[in-house]
Amino acid sequence: MESLFGDNPVYDDAKMPPSFADVILPVPIPKMFTYRIPRSLESSVGIGYRVIVQFGKKKVLTGIIGKVHKKPPKEYEAKPILDLLDDYPVVNPLQIKFWFWMAEYYCCHIGEVMNAALPTGLKLSSESKIQLNPKFDFVSNEFPIDDREQVILDALESKDELSYEDCGKLLGVKSSYAIIKSLVLKEAVLVYEQVKEKYSPKVESRIKLTEPYTSSKEELEKLFEQISKKPKQEEILLKYLQEVPVHKFPEKNKNGLDKKTITDAGLSLSSLKTLIKNKVLEEFKVVISRFDELAGYDHPIELADFQEEGLQNIKTEFEQKQTVLLHGITGSGKTEIYIKLIQEVLESGSQVLLLLPEIALTTQIVSRLQKVFGSQMGIFHSKYSDNERVEVWQGVLSGRFSFVVGVRSSVFLPFDSLGMVIVDEEHEASYKQFDPAPRFQARDAAIMLSWLHQSKTLLGSATPSFESFYNARMKKYGYVHLNKRFGEAQLPEYHLSDILVDKKKNLLKLDFTRLMREKIQEALNQQEQALIFQNRRGYAPYMSCEECGWIPECEHCDVSLTYHQYSEEMRCHYCGFKEKVPRACPACGSHKLTTVGMGTERIAESLSLLFPEARIGRMDLDTTRSKYAYQKILEDFGAGNLDILVGTQMITKGLDFDRVTVVGIVDADRILYFPDFRAGERAFQQITQVAGRAGRRNRHGSVVIQTRKPDNDIFHQIIQGNYEHFYINEMSERQRFFYPPFVKTLKITTKHKEIKIAERASKHLSNLLKDIPVKKIILGPEKALIGKIKNQYLFDILIKLDKSNNAPALFKHELAMVLEELKSQKDFKSVRFTVDVDPY
Repeated sequence: MESLFGDNPVYDDAKMPPSFADVILPVPIPKMFTYRIPRSLESSVGIGYRVIVQFGKKKVLTGIIGKVHKKPPKEYEAKPILDLLDDYPVVNPLQIKFWFWMAEYYCCHIGEVMNAALPTGLKLSSESKIQLNPKFDFVSNEFPIDDREQVILDALESKDELSYEDCGKLLGVKSSYAIIKSLVLKEAVLVYEQVKEKYSPKVESRIKLTEPYTSSKEELEKLFEQISKKPKQEEILLKYLQEVPVHKFPEKNKNGLDKKTITDAGLSLSSLKTLIKNKVLEEFKVVISRFDELAGYDHPIELADFQEEGLQNIKTEFEQKQTVLLHGITGSGKTEIYIKLIQEVLESGSQVLLLLPEIALTTQIVSRLQKVFGSQMGIFHSKYSDNERVEVWQGVLSGRFSFVVGVRSSVFLPFDSLGMVIVDEEHEASYKQFDPAPRFQARDAAIMLSWLHQSKTLLGSATPSFESFYNARMKKYGYVHLNKRFGEAQLPEYHLSDILVDKKKNLLKLDFTRLMREKIQEALNQQEQALIFQNRRGYAPYMSCEECGWIPECEHCDVSLTYHQYSEEMRCHYCGFKEKVPRACPACGSHKLTTVGMGTERIAESLSLLFPEARIGRMDLDTTRSKYAYQKILEDFGAGNLDILVGTQMITKGLDFDRVTVVGIVDADRILYFPDFRAGERAFQQITQVAGRAGRRNRHGSVVIQTRKPDNDIFHQIIQGNYEHFYINEMSERQRFFYPPFVKTLKITTKHKEIKIAERASKHLSNLLKDIPVKKIILGPEKALIGKIKNQYLFDILIKLDKSNNAPALFKHELAMVLEELKSQKDFKSVRFTVDVDPY
């Protein structure tokens, strides 16, 4: 056939080479999987689109397209993409680049990163359903059908399909799996997977007045005459016109009125339905945001002279460095500096991410930031529902949220023009993800994310991590120091209280020294507040029999059970196992069971006995499980409805209350004497941070540290606020014994339900690692600190790597091949190996 425009050939679509897509799948495989793009989708797909694909014989998965090309796979025949889920990419190329960096750096698979990155609501779920087998013959069937099976078959006669849950409800049983399995074996039914989207937008039912009543007053008056003897309908119409004055503001009728306004007013639902049926009112649905529209205010943030100087120093440092460490003492007003920087970046048209270590922090800081930034600010954390997290994700994609405040998972949001990342309380251990993979450090990941966007990173802390401070001293990072408190606030006064001395003098009451009790009482007398810190939840760490020494232990883990008095049970904080408190010792029969140690629950009870007039609250994992529990507790404390707040490390971070004048640390030794090379650093940070909550306005603050070893040098360094001197002492130790930041560390944990197999696999792995040609120190294998968790035995290998000559990257590359080789061996196929980069 000749072309109308000359001799150009007409291409036969069937002869065009097919296109292929490399798809990232949420499964632990080391690379992307290639699928064929159907002709009908070729013009619609691209990098970052979600697609439905078949993986294996039965699995249907949501994947993300990472690459589009014309090269078919050599090892297998590419299956077609089943469907395209979106009209636009939900992930951008920079994100995919970030995912691949994270997979490589943290020694995990790209699918594991994708699984962590995408909100659950953006993943598909597949639900098993059953239908009648069209080939099944009830007459000639050789297998008898029992009564319960017949119920399901009868239901399928009238319905095309049933879910497993539907079958359970029909039969009145919790699980219908065995009955369905029997029907499948008899070839009476077929099982298939129905794929459905998890995210569902929030829909609001609205009503509006129809024509001609909106344009003609005469018609509206006639309508009122018609319904004059129907008072319930008349009431609804009057309510509508009261809320939506259609003749005064005709444009308002287009948006109508939320149907709930009518029902909440107690008006008749049946009368409303009649008005809709008679086409007086029209019902329609609109998709609405799950987040309220909030207006920010233009009131300028006033900085003190020293803050303004700090802000200018940060900007100067950013001219030379991509990352700057802001070392500001507690109460120095770092948040005001953040606000100024955020405003400037947003005005330039770029996006900002502010990372916080804990959800508890978001309650106070978010309310302050929302007053400034209003609805252009999004919030992202794990207490949000799946649907809410998807809406934040889509808000960043659409440009609705140009500024996001969130916890560590916020680094995965789809930013496309990130101008600045701020990591508040950058030293916090909460930024480290331990399980599942990727086991990333959000602070370090944020620095890399910022580098990919060619933007700036500000790390803020009163007690910086040694790694960040080291990088600042080595001139890798810029450095700005704030050593004044905002306003007239003064640093608190520290008091060391010796537990053993009080115990000898019989002055220790319910675990509190005389000095601690006196300071709390002084605060209560002045209508002031106290924060009491104990980094252990529950009533007591464990129970014990006074006669034989029996201690209840978890059935699945190598740990004692923690006693929780409120629920009268003992719980494992590792696997969730729980059991009721025994009335007598199961070992010897004695009734002399006692609690040992103290958790937040016991401390709160002790305080209520010591100060019966005080209103006492508790903030730990047990009391903050619900969505708004943090907010409720902090609002009560801020409003003065609580006098004393007892908490775990949640209360050490960034909280700002006017009336807190006393901070008590019940057991400082528990923080300090812990088998971890960072124990001293963490103790300095936690005690300094929680102490910083005291005396933050013009009230004088006191900090009482209860300890059995008041002569320990670390307490004196904390009291003097001598961070740098403490840092120098600790770093000389780390350099001598090869610990970070002088080396790069990896921990490899071997897990198996049989202890001998776990140990043998770990030893074999250790021997293979010795052959990798890089400078290193291998420690172990050793039984893990907690040797059994969830019925799996654990053995650890710690590797210290020389940081020069690209040794860590080379080691990780070789390690991946070693682990693949081990997993392919028959003896170790069921063994799990987890790699944790920068584990501490």
